[in-house]
Amino acid sequence: MSEPLPLIYPRREVAAGAVHVPGWLSLSQQRMLVEACRDWATGPVPIRATRVPGGHLMSVRTVCLGWHWQPYRYTRTADDAGGGQVAPLPDWLADLGRAGLAEAYRDSAAATRYHPDTALINYYDEAARMGMHQDKDERADEPVVSLSIGDAAVFRLGNTVNRAKPYADVQLTSGDLFVFGGPSRFAFHGVPKVHPGTAPADCGLATGRLNITMRVTGMT
Repeated sequence: MSEPLPLIYPRREVAAGAVHVPGWLSLSQQRMLVEACRDWATGPVPIRATRVPGGHLMSVRTVCLGWHWQPYRYTRTADDAGGGQVAPLPDWLADLGRAGLAEAYRDSAAATRYHPDTALINYYDEAARMGMHQDKDERADEPVVSLSIGDAAVFRLGNTVNRAKPYADVQLTSGDLFVFGGPSRFAFHGVPKVHPGTAPADCGLATGRLNITMRVTGMT
């Protein structure tokens, strides 16, 4: 009997270096990630709404692994959320990030060189939004690997100059992989809308959306 052919996922390059791979995570992987996120959310640094320098709280709630992100820097301790030591980024999650990079870019050699050292996990309820911003607090320009679980959302990928057009809106659904690097690494991006009630019944998340983004900080 011949060996089964490897799965080939549909992929779309939204912009140079920005690739969307729908349905990349299986339902079992999604459930595993949801359970892990529940543990991390009650860990040494519990999930919280981040307060930005202007004073208001972000509508998403965030928990971090490896390094703690607060606007606009990374620290090993959560100085803005009780001072606890941030939980480590597990090897299996970094491996999943490398696999995602290999799938999106069809480049296994580049994936072996990718060593994410932090993950930001954002939870969106039906009212949560993420304004247009750049991921530029890192000291490295390695790609960002993003995984979506739960309710569908509109992901807006813009240009690298400002928050205005041109931008492209991408519908991200549960299990989707999105990678942005290269010319798109510092593109403005955001989430203007979440579609409540669209999560698959068996993904492990009854309501809301989880987004896990892995990054390389370039810090030691």
